[in-house]
Amino acid sequence: MTVQPSTATAAAAAAEAEGPPLRLGTRRSALATAQSGMIAEAVTRATGRRVELVEITTYGDTSREQLAQIGGTGVFVSALRDALLGGDIDFAVHSLKDLPTAAPEDLALAAVPPREDPRDALIARDGLSLDELAAKCVDAPARIGTGSPRRTAQLNAWAAEVGARIETVPIRGNVDTRIGYVHSGELDAVVLAAAGLSRLGRLGEATEILDSALMLPAPGQGALAIECRADRPDLVAQLAVLDDVPTRAAVAAERALLAALEAGCSAPVGALAQMQHGTAGAAGAESADELLLRALVGTVDGSSVVQLSVTGAFGPAVASEQAAAALGRELAARMLAAGAAGLMGERAL
Repeated sequence: MTVQPSTATAAAAAAEAEGPPLRLGTRRSALATAQSGMIAEAVTRATGRRVELVEITTYGDTSREQLAQIGGTGVFVSALRDALLGGDIDFAVHSLKDLPTAAPEDLALAAVPPREDPRDALIARDGLSLDELAAKCVDAPARIGTGSPRRTAQLNAWAAEVGARIETVPIRGNVDTRIGYVHSGELDAVVLAAAGLSRLGRLGEATEILDSALMLPAPGQGALAIECRADRPDLVAQLAVLDDVPTRAAVAAERALLAALEAGCSAPVGALAQMQHGTAGAAGAESADELLLRALVGTVDGSSVVQLSVTGAFGPAVASEQAAAALGRELAARMLAAGAAGLMGERAL
């Protein structure tokens, strides 16, 4: 593990709070530091505390293997958690989809801020959409790069359904590297998370935001997790001001489903929970809000897919996080009964 303090954000440097700055642990990638910088500024605005970024190199950053080969789950997280437990940092920011579903008892998920767009984005040559790209590639399959078995499974399932010719190509690397495959002509397109592009100010490079009906995102995609030691209740309380209740409930449902399926973060599982707000009836009474959870498990080649959904109540009278998690477990049980277990390439046993 490499720990290297970096320059504090402008907002933190301008803060007039006394005492040492809070040390925020972050991965060293451009995306990780961008989203950690956003959180650092938000913490300073909310609490008046100065925040210093501490860059930490994780195994997932240094390995060149595909995520499915190195285990996927936790490869971007364990070094940050070690730094937390060792006292090298005060809190950490993770992409929530990278977090293992089983949290250590001595760490607290202090806040889940409002979620960015959870969908996936296509960046294709010549500004093409997915349909347009498939239509133009008649002499040879459209080559689409992704490092995700989940995306691969859904792309292949879509291609089989519409009769398109595609070839999914495994890739790794940062956003520049992945987009570079398209600019160089090595690939016809790549698929990336819309949230990451947005946080880097590069969402305008997407040629299509893929509808979740075509491609469900990874559980927790688009959300961030702010984690600190559980034995620091004062810090937990300070960070909790950034928590967004609907986002926390949604990701609780998605992650509970993932845990109940015993699937790792690199298994071909997609899930998305969304709020459905109540509407006024004829007598003027409003119906209760609901949480809609949709999920998919498929083979990587797209030949077999189990896709189901479930809804549950959400509102002030409901213990939202616990109810959402129960909803996730309910849907997982239905999917396992429908044969989902046999479709996953990785099982977290």
